[in-house]
Amino acid sequence: MILNFSNPEKNIQHLNLKEGAVVADFGSGSGHYVFPISNIVGDSGKVYAVDIQKSLLMKLQKDITQKSIKNIETVWGDVENIGGSKLRASSLDAVVASNILFQVDSKSGFVHECNRVLKPGGKVLLVDWLESFGGIGPQPQSVVDEETAKKLFEQGGFALKESMPAGNHHYGMIFIKA
Repeated sequence: MILNFSNPEKNIQHLNLKEGAVVADFGSGSGHYVFPISNIVGDSGKVYAVDIQKSLLMKLQKDITQKSIKNIETVWGDVENIGGSKLRASSLDAVVASNILFQVDSKSGFVHECNRVLKPGGKVLLVDWLESFGGIGPQPQSVVDEETAKKLFEQGGFALKESMPAGNHHYGMIFIKA
């Protein structure tokens, strides 16, 4: 493990989530953010783990079942397209998007899907790679720098609330749906 790698527990603190919140993790993978969010939102909250990779969702569902967690639901969806997350419009308090922006082809489609599912005033936690680190992270041409990410979200109807360090290899930002 790399020292000071991106820390989900620390990063989600910037969302100021409360018990009962409804949150989606877009590109949830194996659940690094899902489980800490589940603990915060509690039994009265809900966490949607959305990913396009069925194999990762199946592994995550197995972990959820083994841990008897009731407030996490896995969703097979494509977050690059409007409606692709399969979540209701204006239904979420927050979206987590960690290490996904560099991967999506339709970055504006992704931002619009974040906007569609969030309630007014809802937040996005964006965590992505600062650069390519030879062997870890994206290829250099895939890196989305902070300024480009900020412009994408602002053009998609969000206001930047906060920039924060998110580990030695990542940047973090909190956006609010305008």
